[in-house]
Amino acid sequence: MPTAIVAEDESILRTQLEGKLAKLWPELEIIASVEDGAAALEALEDRAPDFMFLDIQMPEMTGVEVARHVAGRSHVVFVTAYDQYAIQAFETGAVDYILKPATDERLAVTIERLKAKLASPPADLNAVLARITEQIGGRKERLQWIKATLGQNLRLIPVAEVLFFQSDEKYTRVVMADGEALIKTPIRELLDGLDPEVFWQIHRSTLVNAGAIAAVTRDFRGQAHVKIKGKDESLVVSRIYSHLFKQM
Repeated sequence: MPTAIVAEDESILRTQLEGKLAKLWPELEIIASVEDGAAALEALEDRAPDFMFLDIQMPEMTGVEVARHVAGRSHVVFVTAYDQYAIQAFETGAVDYILKPATDERLAVTIERLKAKLASPPADLNAVLARITEQIGGRKERLQWIKATLGQNLRLIPVAEVLFFQSDEKYTRVVMADGEALIKTPIRELLDGLDPEVFWQIHRSTLVNAGAIAAVTRDFRGQAHVKIKGKDESLVVSRIYSHLFKQM
């Protein structure tokens, strides 16, 4: 029976991946499920799995750093949120990849590739890891999900569904078409993970999804206000960000 270790720091995504693997490849035994790179390396030393599913960005050690220690002992699959440009680095055959969130269709393709590799020894990863490091080095992995607590439940909100973020001194509103949630992540931290081409800062406390802008108006003082699609409220644009709307 083939064996695997799953290393993913987002517990919901880790559980989702394990569930899909169990459904699509019931013969695969997941012998360890961990949430950081150091635990993944420890599990590798203890269990010697056939496959390792490694999140690229994890605490303690990244997935790439863990893979450097595999040394031909396991076949590696990277779990990543990187875009297609970065994924060119994985198109070598030495490793496979799964984009977050994993879909049944893409995971089925990966499983077929892995089954074919069972009869052969794992590849030497030195060259491909150097290429991956070169491709994604210095590139920040963009936020794909926002974790928000709604009552007693933890919800994963796809970033693409967020219309805008708006902060006060304690919380940040995450506003979607079908409702909103509160998180404790400040705007300055969100800025580090969001794509600046998609989310525009229009105020020190406000980030807006450019695709959600319905109109821009100005009051009698010339102050710009952003109207959001499907919402009644408008968002104030600070003067230092008014250049974003000069042509509007």
